[in-house]
Amino acid sequence: MYQKLFSTKNLFLLLVFLLPASVVQAADTKNTSPGTSTKLSKDESTFVKEAAEGGMMEVQLGKLAQEKAADDKVKQFGKRMEQDHSKVNDELKKIAADKGVQLSMDLDKKHKTNVDKLTKLSGTAFDKQYINDMVSDHKEDIKKFQRVADKGKDPDLKQFASQTLPTLKEHLQLAESTAQQAKSGGKTKTSK
Repeated sequence: MYQKLFSTKNLFLLLVFLLPASVVQAADTKNTSPGTSTKLSKDESTFVKEAAEGGMMEVQLGKLAQEKAADDKVKQFGKRMEQDHSKVNDELKKIAADKGVQLSMDLDKKHKTNVDKLTKLSGTAFDKQYINDMVSDHKEDIKKFQRVADKGKDPDLKQFASQTLPTLKEHLQLAESTAQQAKSGGKTKTSK
């Protein structure tokens, strides 16, 4: 009878019931995988939010460029911005969710104003303003991403910034060359 009462299974159950709930909860919280839901610093959270806002704007402006641009190269650039920034935005959303950062689904006032300004333009006026905005925007983004890649504390965010930097640098080069072509020849239609 005592053997049945003190079997390993019964002993385990007895211990579980006797342990305080806080000890069980503390043991349970240590089972999360490393690096997943670490809290970000205020600066890193701000970076994630700003990068998400900028990325959403890039996608919207890329779509707009495909509709409103006069120059085929500007249209192609817009398509590239839509595709690349959509992909980056998806990666950033995952990081934000893992780190507990709440992202807005709508553009903030600054980015919305920029989209509204370009929405009112078309043709060569749109091309010039859009490409100039893309050059300055990507220069600013590269500085921010480089800072996080170099000095960020969160390993997941550092990796994201490091992996995104080459794409941003390529975008800047494309924007600068597209701006140069637009200046030198006005409309530069692609030849077939």
